Amino acid sequence: MGVFQELKSRGLIAQATHEQEIEQLLEKEHVTFYVGFDPTADSLHIGHYLQLLVMSHMQRAGHRPIALIGGGTGMIGDPTGRADMRQMMTVETIEHNCECFKKQMSRLVDFSEGKALMVNNGDWLLKLNYIDFLREIGVHFSVNKMLTYECFKSRFEKGLSFLEFNYMPMQSYDFLTLYRKYGCRLQLGGNDQWSNIIGGVELIRRIEGGEAYGMTFNLLTTSDGKKMGKTQKGAVWLDADKFSPYDFFQYWRNVDDGEVVRFLKMLTFLPVEEIEREYAHLEGQQLNHAKEVLAYEVTKQIHGEEEAKKALNAAKNVFSGSAHDENMPTAEIAKSELGEGIGILDLLVKSKIAPSKSEARRLVTQGGITVNDKKVDDAAQLFTEGDFHGGFIIVKKGKKSVTKVVLA
Repeated sequence: MGVFQELKSRGLIAQATHEQEIEQLLEKEHVTFYVGFDPTADSLHIGHYLQLLVMSHMQRAGHRPIALIGGGTGMIGDPTGRADMRQMMTVETIEHNCECFKKQMSRLVDFSEGKALMVNNGDWLLKLNYIDFLREIGVHFSVNKMLTYECFKSRFEKGLSFLEFNYMPMQSYDFLTLYRKYGCRLQLGGNDQWSNIIGGVELIRRIEGGEAYGMTFNLLTTSDGKKMGKTQKGAVWLDADKFSPYDFFQYWRNVDDGEVVRFLKMLTFLPVEEIEREYAHLEGQQLNHAKEVLAYEVTKQIHGEEEAKKALNAAKNVFSGSAHDENMPTAEIAKSELGEGIGILDLLVKSKIAPSKSEARRLVTQGGITVNDKKVDDAAQLFTEGDFHGGFIIVKKGKKSVTKVVLA
């Protein structure tokens, strides 16, 4: 099975500018392709994981990925999927975020010996002469046509700045530059990037008279169409310091039953035939095994096999009632913060079990918090040093989230 059919069988491909031509091209040639990443944070998130996974599939099939870091476009901000304008970032922030991306991408994409490239569009966009850019590039974009694209239409009511209106020509110029410099003929991206990708394909045809192609993959959503990647703690980051391997494991362990097989196909490298044979027929409690496989495989790709095994063992021990496992997620609070006693709300916030006092209060009043195997139902309850038996207490949120809070 070729890589195009492989991606299709996994439910990854959403749209393609020239489906038959792309499939034939990927079968007959070694193709250079690119995916863009705007450095809007200092970590990638699970939406980016899907993009990296597709890049890895393509690289394993003999094609060369270019990871394009948006050091230039990041100065503008993509209006796609936004209800308001993105916050402007400094050059220093963008450079720091780009460095963080490089480390995380290397877990799935092999950049050694020219097998993949990582380039920054700030290298050419920040040096552009605006008049020259308008004359060479801007003349090929119809404002009337751009206004029909969903990424712009959705912003009409709240206002679309001229700054953001430049994003599509700039991203299209990226494709043209990579086509000229590296022979890049294919751009990949999430399905929300469709209009931007088409802009680049058409620009190459008009200026160079060359053939270029675009392909999008499905966004990571639940079966009812809701975009995934948010929890009570915030975004599901790929950085272990921002979102622990255990929490990452638990995120996938707790997906809805109806999503498990689809996610096994989309998010792991397990053969599709194996997934169909081993997991597609499972129902009820049997699906828990499939969920563990999903969580283990995805955690292994991002955090490594050792961390995946730790998370798996900790999850099993918590589920079986052994809450003192050494791999359990751990938080620390300073002994100096105790005083005469620390309130449950402060305890939950300081140990990052709850993101805010209001959320902590909600958890307590709804009976969702247990400390040392005793349910806490008083939002004013205090805990003193004597409650930290052996220097720690065990806080359980809901049925599956357990944290060891250590007195430091």
